[in-house]
Amino acid sequence: MRIKLKNFWQSEFTEHEDVMALTRQQLATPFEKLLEAATDCIEAGGKIFFFGNGGSASDAQHLATELSARYKKDRKAIAALSLATDTSALTAIGNDYGFERVFSRQIEALGRKGDMAIGITTSGNSPNVLKALELCRDMGITTVGFTGQTGGKAAPLCDILLNVPSLTTARIQEMHITLGQMLCGALEINLGYIEQEDPATSQSLARAV
Repeated sequence: MRIKLKNFWQSEFTEHEDVMALTRQQLATPFEKLLEAATDCIEAGGKIFFFGNGGSASDAQHLATELSARYKKDRKAIAALSLATDTSALTAIGNDYGFERVFSRQIEALGRKGDMAIGITTSGNSPNVLKALELCRDMGITTVGFTGQTGGKAAPLCDILLNVPSLTTARIQEMHITLGQMLCGALEINLGYIEQEDPATSQSLARAV
């Protein structure tokens, strides 16, 4: 039996819009805390780690690159890296110590007090993310969780928790990348690398295009 595409199309967009509206309502305060902590981290000479599994690993790589390369405009590089991209490190650590330590071992090597670690896990229960967050707490690294609605086991390990109000993996991932890119844009402004755009001007340009 083939898909009823019209129903599927409408239901997917409706669910996305509902989760987006709830995220907008509920996560403004933790996002503000994240932005302030990230700004303080970078201004003090620290760096931001991103890590996760599967689609969250892709988000980690994407967001780290937005900061270390550029987001909207050319500017000074922002110290950020993904712990999900070095295949030699991932396979060596996984082989020698177990997959649960693929992120924590890298943090042990590269992390310093005052850094920030952003663990991305839709369930909040990924063992390797949890172990990395636990180590970060011991090392004095600010811990941030991008999770789903419950926060899972990651919630008590996070100094700052952005738990997207949904239980649907796809919707959570959509909000994670949105929140992550918002962080990149806001951080560029907070650090004084670019000027904040006038919303009225941005909207008029969008309409003109």
